[in-house]
Amino acid sequence: MWNSFQTDAYEGMIAETVGITGHGGKPIHAYYSRPIGDGPFPGILLIHHMPGWDEFTREMCRRFTAHGYSVISPNLYEDFGHGTPAEIASRAREQGGMVDANVMDDCGGALNFLRNQTNASGKVGVIGMCSGGRHTFLAACTLPGIDAAVDCWGGGVVCPPEQLTPQRPVQPLDYAEKLDCPLLGIFGNDDRSPTPADVNTLEARLKALGKDYEFHRYDGAGHGIWYYHTPMYRQEQAMDSQEKVFAFFEKHLK
Repeated sequence: MWNSFQTDAYEGMIAETVGITGHGGKPIHAYYSRPIGDGPFPGILLIHHMPGWDEFTREMCRRFTAHGYSVISPNLYEDFGHGTPAEIASRAREQGGMVDANVMDDCGGALNFLRNQTNASGKVGVIGMCSGGRHTFLAACTLPGIDAAVDCWGGGVVCPPEQLTPQRPVQPLDYAEKLDCPLLGIFGNDDRSPTPADVNTLEARLKALGKDYEFHRYDGAGHGIWYYHTPMYRQEQAMDSQEKVFAFFEKHLK
């Protein structure tokens, strides 16, 4: 929990860019942070949002590491070349975004990297914001061995047929039956993607299937409530929901 460390406890971490194997066997970059020590440490796959593999993503990795997790965030925009996060995100939008199958292969490679570390506990969770929340739901439904998943305002999980694309050919909601781990959802009631109606549809499907889920919805908040560097940030809702995420991961990964 926030500010719950002991003042005489040792704390240290290593954070760096590493190479992992992504879709098609291609090498891709990933940001990897982990506590210093023998462990064992549970792992978290952090799936970046549509604004890209950016500084906010790296900071969130380090925040989870400060709470005892090894965290990896793969660069899902590797196919679009290199430059600043804003430049690469612009290229990704122009080309219709990432291909879902490739993203899942990249996430699978990142999970394999986490599991193969000598200080790994064997428990792994996944979390993502915005498009990363959508990809988190896909990962939780289609990738094996995930112990807990957190969808932060993932738009497009509920998707009408006319919005499907070659990159996104299947509505993630259609995979809900395959969800095999506890799911936490963080949503703003003023969001337009997902709308409150979308969240209702997702919750109704999970409830009908008897899935283990927990949703928290916040008034006075829209999309991106953790993004302290944007006007979307909502301090009270952000801190409350982050505490819920830490408690969720503590319960299911530690």
